[in-house]
Amino acid sequence: MTSAERRTLGKLPDSAFGCLDLPTLDASLIQAYYALPDLTGMISDALDLHGVGGAISASQLAPSLPTRRVVGPALTVLNRPRFVEVTPAAKSRDNRLGDIEAHNLARPGDVLVVQGVEDASSMGGIAAAIASRQGEAGLVIDGAVRDLESSRALGLPIWAKNITPKTGKWRVETVGINVEVTICGVTVRPGDLVAADATGVCFVPHAAVAEVLATAQAIAQDEDRRQKLIAAGTPIPALIARRT
Repeated sequence: MTSAERRTLGKLPDSAFGCLDLPTLDASLIQAYYALPDLTGMISDALDLHGVGGAISASQLAPSLPTRRVVGPALTVLNRPRFVEVTPAAKSRDNRLGDIEAHNLARPGDVLVVQGVEDASSMGGIAAAIASRQGEAGLVIDGAVRDLESSRALGLPIWAKNITPKTGKWRVETVGINVEVTICGVTVRPGDLVAADATGVCFVPHAAVAEVLATAQAIAQDEDRRQKLIAAGTPIPALIARRT
């Protein structure tokens, strides 16, 4: 689908969209990040050295499929709580969730990044099925999810702060797609690189993706060297002396 052909669904006003197309992330860079042996740990160390982006622990955003790792561009959703009576909203089918707009724009490999609500779901079974069908690599949600059996059965990994049976349809309102969001205190913009595994989630600003990768690769090479010294039986004093 070309940029000219991309259309919104009318669920949200045009002003809610920061952009329809994400900034490009070269596929070779994404694959190089995937190749890092300790994905989020090494990226986090590199982020520390560059003073950009941020890392979030798995204790804050728990992985639904801990054996999976994900790297891809951030497709962002900004949700807000609704302060209305739930029963009247449910009876009138007054659904204000607009994440379908993000799924409609998603390209294979995108990672949906949602600034959500603590105790109302921003992602359920139907949305997970759509995300999987669209080829999204995974989802990161600073907020709650539900229907984890469905997303797990699809093999769709989700990193989320909370799990709840409460639907977001009557409790949550989507106010932005591909706009700046805040995930556990970390600012994330559309097209930033997302990396997630069993240890946690890292966000790398789009402009710093190449330089952070180079630093993470250097960290990986040094750790490989040190692991080989350990395996070879190098005494601890010698290991300390040979650190760089």
